[in-house]
Amino acid sequence: MHRPEPDPSGFANALASRQFGVAGADLLAGGIPLRELAARYGTPMFVYDGGVIRRNYRALAGALSGFARVHYSVKANPAAAIIRLLRDEGAGVEIASLGEYRAARAAGVSPEDILFAGPAKSAHELESVAGGIGEIHLESFEEIDRLKAIAARLDVTVPVAIRVNPVASAQGGAMRMGGKPAPFGFDEETIAEVVGQVQSAPGLDLCGIHLFAGTQILDEAVLLAQWRHGIDVAERVADIAAHPLKTIDLGGGLGIPYFAGDGELDLAKLSRGLALLRQRLKSAPRLAGARIVVEPGRFLVGPAGIYVAGINAAKISRGIRFLITDGGMHHHLAASGNLGQVIKRDYPILAPARMNAGEGSPATIVGPLCTPLDTLARKAEMPDLAAGDLIAVLQSGAYGRTASPVGFLSHPLPSEILVENGNIEIIHLRDAS
Repeated sequence: MHRPEPDPSGFANALASRQFGVAGADLLAGGIPLRELAARYGTPMFVYDGGVIRRNYRALAGALSGFARVHYSVKANPAAAIIRLLRDEGAGVEIASLGEYRAARAAGVSPEDILFAGPAKSAHELESVAGGIGEIHLESFEEIDRLKAIAARLDVTVPVAIRVNPVASAQGGAMRMGGKPAPFGFDEETIAEVVGQVQSAPGLDLCGIHLFAGTQILDEAVLLAQWRHGIDVAERVADIAAHPLKTIDLGGGLGIPYFAGDGELDLAKLSRGLALLRQRLKSAPRLAGARIVVEPGRFLVGPAGIYVAGINAAKISRGIRFLITDGGMHHHLAASGNLGQVIKRDYPILAPARMNAGEGSPATIVGPLCTPLDTLARKAEMPDLAAGDLIAVLQSGAYGRTASPVGFLSHPLPSEILVENGNIEIIHLRDAS
């Protein structure tokens, strides 16, 4: 049976209406038309809707209620205003650098609510946080020795967890983080040796484990299977260590739909599936008191972000319509398809000040860089746009500016603002010089 092709423009418009709201010709963010924000702050710009972030956090925290605490993965978007918003909602954080640690502390996050993962933590980073952090996740034998020496020098006891590179059967998602040779964590087969090394290190307190099996997971059954495996590994570690664990970090990887035809995580099904995991925890005496952590990033902030660019020129080249904008891959590498995509597909994209324009025609949307890689859309259905009009890329709240080559061609950084209920908080203002 023939299945109809997914409709990218319909997908983009549905996302816009559901997540932000539309008033006449205008797409709104935080109740404010995007065209007003662009006129005030200039383009290119990232706009983050705080209300969307709160709804996403509350929906996930509700689904995980009684099972796990949510820690925000700062790498998704390290803006202090966003970290602070999620801290106020009750989230902890997961960080992967000293810079992210400092961003979290500047946003008011308590040290005990910070978890530090990453395969190449330097001695300087470890020494800077060792006396005030919830947990450091160990990923190599060198790191065990390094942190042991730091703990002795500072005369502190450092809470640590073992990051485990799980077996292949526990993998899933768009980008698999384990189950193969990897720089992340210790191979699951070596757990006994790792536990012995940590327990023999004075100054290190083995509190728990950390697994991260994959990213951009849209199937709740995959998540539940990974989490079940994480609990199994935690029980093995606790038994080898011969003492209860305090924490079990099951990682992140919760995905969002980027392309027409993508599914969405069903939080209701995810919540129902937790009953078996709760039973599994109860059956393991050394895990009964453990704090379970889930550390999403893009799931919380990705849908809240819009990348807005202004059109500088519209032209036809050999029958193809091009819209040439002031924004591109130097600010939003992921939307250009050059961050992890094998087959490049268009993010949901629309004209935020022409929402009532009706059907459009295909356009290739490119940025200002001198490379064909700087393409934000290849066959976007757009109304008749010209210089001075706007385009908006949805699902842009995660892995945007800070995951992009912002120094390429030395264009200014984009403005970034957080909006909520008509209120605006400036994160960064673009230097137009």
